[in-house]
Amino acid sequence: MRFLFILCLFSYSLVFSQSENSALAEDYFKNGEFEKALISYQKLYKNNSSSLDYIYKLVRTHQQLQQYKEVDTFLKTLIEIKNYPPFTIELGYNYALQNDTITANTYYNNVINSVTNNPSSAFAVGQSFHNLSLLNQAIATYTKAMESNTEFNFDMQLARIYGEQGDVKKMFTKYIEFGADNTSYLNTIKRELNTFISENKDHQNNKILRLILLKKIQDSPDILWNEMLSWLFIQQKEYNKAFAQEKAIYKREMASLDRIEELANIAHNQKDNEIATSIFTYIVENTQNLDSKINAYYNILKIKTSIASPEDYETINKEYLDVLAEYGGLMSAIDLKIAYGHFLAFYLKQTDKAIHFLKEALKADASQQKIAEIKLELGDILVLEEKFNEALIYYTQIQRSLKNSTISQEARFKVAKTSYYKGDFKWAESQLKILKASTSQLTANDALDLKLLITDNKLEDSLHVALKSYAKADLLHFQNKNEEAIALLDGILITHSSEAIIPQTLLKQAQLFEIKKQYDKAIVNYQQIIANYNDGILVDDAIYGIALLYDKQLEQPEKAKPFYETILFNHQDSIFFVEARKRFRALRGDSIQ
Repeated sequence: MRFLFILCLFSYSLVFSQSENSALAEDYFKNGEFEKALISYQKLYKNNSSSLDYIYKLVRTHQQLQQYKEVDTFLKTLIEIKNYPPFTIELGYNYALQNDTITANTYYNNVINSVTNNPSSAFAVGQSFHNLSLLNQAIATYTKAMESNTEFNFDMQLARIYGEQGDVKKMFTKYIEFGADNTSYLNTIKRELNTFISENKDHQNNKILRLILLKKIQDSPDILWNEMLSWLFIQQKEYNKAFAQEKAIYKREMASLDRIEELANIAHNQKDNEIATSIFTYIVENTQNLDSKINAYYNILKIKTSIASPEDYETINKEYLDVLAEYGGLMSAIDLKIAYGHFLAFYLKQTDKAIHFLKEALKADASQQKIAEIKLELGDILVLEEKFNEALIYYTQIQRSLKNSTISQEARFKVAKTSYYKGDFKWAESQLKILKASTSQLTANDALDLKLLITDNKLEDSLHVALKSYAKADLLHFQNKNEEAIALLDGILITHSSEAIIPQTLLKQAQLFEIKKQYDKAIVNYQQIIANYNDGILVDDAIYGIALLYDKQLEQPEKAKPFYETILFNHQDSIFFVEARKRFRALRGDSIQ
């Protein structure tokens, strides 16, 4: 036993020593100390002559020292011992480094031709050529292997090489052909394609891919091509065209509506309300699954409500009542009931009716999660009515019944927000401190923002006059009284012009101006933050706010780009950095990544 322990210890020490020496040799090579690297690699190779890594490192080190004859001798000796085709490629490459392309090509061609008799060597041979940037030779290798044995498929390797050569059409074709035979790789293929296409449907690469897929659809009835074309349209945000493809797929298969439901959710999240409504309506008309139908109705009514004017509210109310009359008794209608309660309170201003309706919904034999969601909405409606203490009871019940859950954290945040509305900043802060470590990133971010607002402003004024006014404006916004909120914020800007709360006030007011589509006023506020509070924590909010306005609302992308660029170069730690980079690249016509 003791001998075995000593043997293991010795083996471990040997492996560790070799690893340490390998790292040292690598450092010598990277630092250009090739003589030292050569000595190290010779020792490593002597101890492990079967290591391909040490063989190739020896070859490269000799070549860096222009010791081509030594490489020639070394490789020929290896080839005599083991006829490994990549060694012959290395031998040819050694001649190419000496400008003897004729001899180099002779070796290359010999290896390529050998693939005919030994197709299984194609991967190692092709990879060796590829590693040496001998792309044409790699293409010839993979092509010959596939011709020699139809069971081999190197379309993925060929696609990557064509991409490196800039031959986008051949690259797309090979990826798609590989995907047709290997559907388990489709997500990988989509990621590869994504690096070459843009959100812009008029980008040249997008046009090439679209034409390839359309031709495939014409030549073959395989629904894979419809699925790929639908995916391309989604990348281009052409959800109506994607919908056409998904309907064609569904009509041929008559199976699940899951793909169409997923498309509806994508369009909804991207705020393409018209097409999202069309897709959800299609689901209602075609699904046999009651849960899917109710969910589609839920989304249709939510979208209609979000874009409605007050004169539309009665029509929407009737639609809610019609759907609830038919499906309200089902457990899957809970979300629909919560949405209707919200609609009654926040749009029809019938808060008493909403509270009664949701309290009735609480009597259902629903899961704890769904009961908590109803209570969360009830709490919000009570805050709307400024019945803060009653609201706090519901939020606290959620925290106790579903400890450490996401909805429990959301309820705790609402406790903090309600206390903040009341002017009880000390209690609000105590709740926000707990939420800083929230597992829900959204809740954690919101909690941090509110905590900073309170902390930064409560010390400057012991009476908290400005902070209380700001909290009141925040509540007015929650109550959808945006005109009153804007007026109250104006008062803060005038009365407390020298206080720390001013940039936050400007930002909040700008966001309210956006809701009211007063974009010029919003831009003025954002510009004041950038000009006067450039070293503050809200400057990136202002820069990104202007960028989005020019990009999305005013449709002036050339004005948006400099603001996105400012985020990229001057605010790399901003939470908007990733989205700013994505939008900037999209506006510039780069890839989607």
